[in-house]
Amino acid sequence: MTVEAAPPLHRPGLTPPVLPAASLPQHVAVVMDGNGRWANARGLPRTEGHRVGEANMLDVAAGAIEIGVKELSVYAFSTENWRRSPGEVRFIMGFARKVLRVQRDVLNSWNVRLRWIGRTPRLWKSVLHELREAERVTAHNTGLVLNLCINYGGRAEIADATRAIAEDVAAGRLKASSINEKTIQRYLYSPTMRDVDLFIRTGDEQRTSNFLMWSSSYAELYFSPLAWPDFNRTELWKACEAYAGRERRYGGAVDKVLHEEPTGAEDPEDDEASANTQDDLPHNVGSPRDS
Repeated sequence: MTVEAAPPLHRPGLTPPVLPAASLPQHVAVVMDGNGRWANARGLPRTEGHRVGEANMLDVAAGAIEIGVKELSVYAFSTENWRRSPGEVRFIMGFARKVLRVQRDVLNSWNVRLRWIGRTPRLWKSVLHELREAERVTAHNTGLVLNLCINYGGRAEIADATRAIAEDVAAGRLKASSINEKTIQRYLYSPTMRDVDLFIRTGDEQRTSNFLMWSSSYAELYFSPLAWPDFNRTELWKACEAYAGRERRYGGAVDKVLHEEPTGAEDPEDDEASANTQDDLPHNVGSPRDS
């Protein structure tokens, strides 16, 4: 693929739907699945599906820019993908290295900031070099943030964060009693990453596959029957429209029948319990579970 062959930022005749800002997902995560099956169904080797799928990512990124998405995370290569055949892995790594150079220049011209999310071990040094260079070249861009998740796994990210926290506690740099959700967020691969609002998976599969487990805790899920090479900017816009029609409650809810609710949610037996003697209190009173 060359810069000239890259899709345009704006395609003539294609206009994104106008959605209220409050109803638009700020961060969209995508599991780009179905490349190999798409190719095999056409009598082509799996590697050809990856070739088409990598080029297609630019069109989806352009669609994200046009509709107003602030952050886009794409699952390009997981820590589990090393289990694939050596030939397929070599192709993906080599092709990613070449495409990164071209996509970096295109995305840079679109004011996109590129960030790499993942583990260093096993990743080809040449690929890591291109990722670091892409981050450097686009570091000052102010448009869409595009997270390239390569050699990434959700469980691995949480395990690495937990290990780093344990090391800092052991070294006296962090108090165990002060650890909370914000602490864990600071130890993730990308501490400034927004929570995922919309989680898309292509390829007619319905699972999250170990992708951004922490950041996607409250994400709305959207499963597309299309393989990734057939998923384009208009399909992204459809997913955003579906998201806009959903009600996000984050564990809360409003009773649409009961119009007058009691104030507060305290245990009605608390007053009676407070009259108990100290001997009746549980031995673990004051533990973190009780705080």
